[in-house]
Parts: sequence; structure tokens; C-alpha cells
Amino acid sequence: MAETQSGLSALPQGLLVWIGGGILLLAFAALWALVPYDAELLSRLWFLPGIGVVGAIIANTSGTGGGVVFVPVFNALREWGVMDLQPLQVVGVSMGIQSFGMTMGALRWTDRLYHQPPPEPLHAAVRPRDFFTVAFAVLALSLPAMLATQRLTAFDQHAVLMGYKAFSILLGIALIASTWTVNLARPEKARLERGDLAVLLLLAVPGGILTALFSVGIGELVALYLFIRHYPVLLCTGAACLISSISVIAGAFWHVEAGTIQWEIVLLAGPAAALGGFLARPIALWLGARRLKTLDGSWIVLSALYLLWLNWR
Repeated sequence: MAETQSGLSALPQGLLVWIGGGILLLAFAALWALVPYDAELLSRLWFLPGIGVVGAIIANTSGTGGGVVFVPVFNALREWGVMDLQPLQVVGVSMGIQSFGMTMGALRWTDRLYHQPPPEPLHAAVRPRDFFTVAFAVLALSLPAMLATQRLTAFDQHAVLMGYKAFSILLGIALIASTWTVNLARPEKARLERGDLAVLLLLAVPGGILTALFSVGIGELVALYLFIRHYPVLLCTGAACLISSISVIAGAFWHVEAGTIQWEIVLLAGPAAALGGFLARPIALWLGARRLKTLDGSWIVLSALYLLWLNWR
């Protein structure tokens, strides 16, 4: 790990992003060459790049994962008769889009990790050791849970969604409340505490299961918990983006095999999501920790209420 970290820190600022962006561009070109698509349908879905950019900006400023945007949006489009995607297809296309958007966001935040400016008062620098400990310790449990859920388990998605979104509302409210009360004038935590790592490990398995079912879950839980515990934005958002990126890439393979990805949507929204992932980090830093946490908590609460309303009416 130390060798990897020192190697990354030796790279000029931004080079990691350009290398990763080049790989994403090659992957996108390969999709255009290999996957089937309907040119007429592409023309009817002209609005998707806009959704991809906005969704990826929200996802990569908060670290919650693009599914927190794409799942409500695609459910709404189905309800309005614009696009008839079944729930499993919604998860598949969301993972496909996020494979571009969350990966670009993860590259941007990782690059920032190795080129941090001196922290301002009440803020803290993030140790690379803490960043990667959070990401890979969580993935060690959440990835097997996600892959097993995709292949072996059948849940009542409606019941799970109700419980998960109710829990998200509580976390979102807790995030807003803690931001403006106990964490208002308190210094950020400079080191990852063992107790917090233990809680993240407890969240990892249910987070992996939720990600398999809804394409969102583990990133949202990790980011919200770390935000509430008052860690720096770079750790909360960056580690969650990295976790989400690896999760959705791994999860997308099952959907490719199952034939549940509507490729026209990924071809239109994927590169736009990569652009949104590129723009997200400076927007998050411009907003600042307090406004960012407030907006993130508000989006999570409102989107969860909307999904609950759609499923109950």
C-alpha cells in the first residue's frame, strides 16, 4: 500500500485523471462498436445527457452514488410514460451510467488526496492510509454481498425499498441536524477512529445487498455516516465515490450477462456522467462542507420521500 501511495503522490496533479479518462474513453468507444442499439431510439432520448451530467454532479459531490439520482428519475419517466423501463432494467442502466460517472469522480477525488492544500481552520487533511482503509475494508465485505445477492437471492424489492428509504430519511435528517448543531464549530476529525471503521464494516454487507437491488446503497451509507461523524469532505465523499465506482463496475457485469441493460441510455448518458463526475469535485469544494452537507441531506430526504410516494400511491 505504501508503495502505491508514494507512486501516486509522485504523479503531477491531474495526470491520474487524464490517464483514467483516456481509459474511460476507450471503454466508451468499445461500447459503440460492440453493443446493439437503435438509432431511432437514440434520437428520442435526446434529453438523457442532461440527466447524466446533473446526476453525476450530485452523486460525486455527495459520494452517495448515481443511483440516488438515476433511480428516482427513471422511475418518474416510467410513471409519466416517457420510457418504460422495468425495475431490473433501471438498476442495470444506472450501474452502466455510474461506471463512467462515479469512476471519473473517484479519479478526481483520489487525485485531490495526493495534492491537498493546507487545511483551513477547523478543517483537517486526509491521510491516504485512512482513505484507502475505508474504501477497501468496506469493499471486502460489500462486494461479495452485492455479487451474491445478484446471483443467488430474491427479495421483495418493494418492501426493501420502503425500509431502505425510510432509513435514508432518518440519516439525511441526522446529517442536516448534526451539521448545524454539534458539528457547527467543532474541528473535523483528522484520523479515522477504530469505532467508526467498525460501524462502516457493519454497514458494508447490508450496503452491498442494497446496491445489488437498487444500484445505490453502500456509497450513500458510507458517505452519510462519515459526514455525520464530522470527517473531512475529501474522506467522506472521495472514499464513497471510490467504493461506488468499483461496486457498480463489478455489478454491471451481471446485468450485461442477464441482458437487462438498455444500451441506448448508457451510450447517451455515460459520457455525460463522466463530464459531471469531472465537474463535481470543484463544485463540492466551492460549496464548502456545511452547505454541501445540507444540500446532500436535503436531496436524500426529498428523493426518498418521492420514491416512497411513487410506491405507495
